[in-house]
Amino acid sequence: MSSRETSETTPAPTPKPVPKPGSFRAPSPAIVAAHATHPVKVPVAADVSDADLAAASAFGAVANGVVTVTDGDAAIEVGPAEGEEPLAPYVRAYFEVKASVERLNARLQGAELGIKDIDDALGAVRASLAEPKVVGDLAALRAEFAPVEAAAVAARDAIQEARRKAREEALARREEIVARAEAIAGAPEGTVHWKNDTEELRSLLDSWKEAQRSGARISKDVERELWKRFTHARTSFERARKHHFAELDGANTAVASRKEALVARAEALSAAAANAATDWDKGAREFRDLMNDWRAAGRGRRSVDDALWKRFQGAQDAFFESRRSHADAQEAALAPHVEAAEAAVKTAESALPVTDLAAAKATLRSAQDAFEAAGALPKGPSQALSRRMSAVERAVREAENAAWHSSNPELEARVSGATAQLHAAIADLESKLAKASTPAEKKNLAEALNARKAWLKQIEGA
Repeated sequence: MSSRETSETTPAPTPKPVPKPGSFRAPSPAIVAAHATHPVKVPVAADVSDADLAAASAFGAVANGVVTVTDGDAAIEVGPAEGEEPLAPYVRAYFEVKASVERLNARLQGAELGIKDIDDALGAVRASLAEPKVVGDLAALRAEFAPVEAAAVAARDAIQEARRKAREEALARREEIVARAEAIAGAPEGTVHWKNDTEELRSLLDSWKEAQRSGARISKDVERELWKRFTHARTSFERARKHHFAELDGANTAVASRKEALVARAEALSAAAANAATDWDKGAREFRDLMNDWRAAGRGRRSVDDALWKRFQGAQDAFFESRRSHADAQEAALAPHVEAAEAAVKTAESALPVTDLAAAKATLRSAQDAFEAAGALPKGPSQALSRRMSAVERAVREAENAAWHSSNPELEARVSGATAQLHAAIADLESKLAKASTPAEKKNLAEALNARKAWLKQIEGA
């Protein structure tokens, strides 16, 4: 079989397990050592060379059935001596501790560890060094562990600080949600937009749930108090919303009731328009009043308002259409009277200008009788012809007044007497003015003289 055939039929080797980053359970040294991409090669006790095992064994001793380890100048008892090689298990335990130090260092560099992971790893190594149950170079192990321990403590502090900031941000976000909910619930009713604010409160609730689900945890007591405030704000808003719409429903019902009555009256007026005896002017005034009442009734629910307005407007249009039809019929019935009335007006106008008062008065009386006999007229022609007839009547009346004033003996006597008195007064004032000696006296006499001359001129002109 060719090498190509062998490669195609032989199953691929099973990959070696890799430790899960951030796991609470430390992987075994063998698994960590097998990780090809691990930044630090982690030794496993089984893979330690014989020379390293012998070097570590040099720090141990067996006496009286007890294994001890040399740590500086001290010999520390680590456990009972058992088996043919009593130091071997303690030496392997030393390399297991050494491997755990290097494993911690590797995980610090290549994995996301939690605080518990770091504390557990540090605690295990510290316990092994504080009360050693191993045989090996403890001083070298401590020296190797010191920088790893410092890095682990720094990593733990950084995680704690990050968590603290995350908790502060989470708390601030919750406070922001609650404050906004309380602002919505506490707003004056006149400024509330019920639809938008209801949707915003629903969105704030979703934000709260998302913060709970994905944000950092905050103190349960604090969270419970914030939730209590948030719930109270939402409950208060919902109670106010229900109250508002209950009042609105009541107001809408009252508005609809008032407008229903107005529509009924409008429809009754429209139905009565079929009666020949309808008082159209009165009906028009009533519709004007109904329209004012409609405006004063206020706004109700839009759909109801629109339906009622459609009925009201239909009744109003029907009434005024009937009035127009009635007026058109009347105009048509009265049209034949216009010709006779026009002839009467022309007869009256033939007396102008008034030169013979008696003849003009006789012509006017005859024309007036003919105008009356013509009968009722359509509104437009009636107004125009009436104005023309009135102009003739006014001209005859003015001519008659002028004639009376010019021939009134009593009036002539009064004018003559006043004229004579003024002439006498003027002559007297002129004589006195000629004899006056002081400027003040001359001024007063001159003013009196001018006044009487003006009066005389007015009378004589009349």
